Amino acid sequence: MAKYDIIGLDYANLRRPDPRIAAQIHAALGDAKTVVNVGAGAGGYEPPDRAVTAVEPSQTMIDQRPATAAPAIQGNAENLPFPDDSFDAAMASLTIHHWTDHAKGLQEMRRVSRGPVVLFTFDPTPRPFWLWHYFPGLAALDAQIMPPMTFYESVLGPVDIHPIPIPADCTDGFLCAYWKRPAAYLDDKIRTGMSSFHAIDAVEAGLENLARDLNTGTWEQQNADLLNKNALDMGYRLVISR
Repeated sequence: MAKYDIIGLDYANLRRPDPRIAAQIHAALGDAKTVVNVGAGAGGYEPPDRAVTAVEPSQTMIDQRPATAAPAIQGNAENLPFPDDSFDAAMASLTIHHWTDHAKGLQEMRRVSRGPVVLFTFDPTPRPFWLWHYFPGLAALDAQIMPPMTFYESVLGPVDIHPIPIPADCTDGFLCAYWKRPAAYLDDKIRTGMSSFHAIDAVEAGLENLARDLNTGTWEQQNADLLNKNALDMGYRLVISR
């Protein structure tokens, strides 16, 4: 059973693509007319003006795709069911950490794409973030499951890597999206859209400490520098192989 058959029951509502991030992903696809979206989930970040074919292992996620979404095939990144050079471009958004073989999945994307391979991903290089204080297991988990940036070039050859600053009002509920809205992490429903919280221990203790610091004003005092920011580099990256 795919992981998101269990944790992705309301994913389409919790993880609504942010249009500012979408614009950067779509620009990276260039003039591609046909695109394969690998680990496509409920269809977030798929360009509406291209012919998209989605590949997704979880039937639960496929079932949440809107009627207007691109057709989806149940399958895995490591074994894409297409001939070589089938598409003008290949894309994948916040999915590589769920693959069983990162290198094989990237090689498959490169194999089926005549043009760019575009990944919206995360750089696990350690960086300060107040959330790690309450849930230290999250930082350790990223180091375990996310490939380092050097990995992409080792598999795909030369790549361009661009930071994607996360807006303070980001509509996509991925792990670091609520960097300026700490109370959101106390919401059980919001956390269900973040796979990392399903993979660490001591979640309840972290929630209790965060709730206490919000109630006492400690969080605001310790993170006053964030309050006037509209976007922040949280480590999210756009990796483009031409």
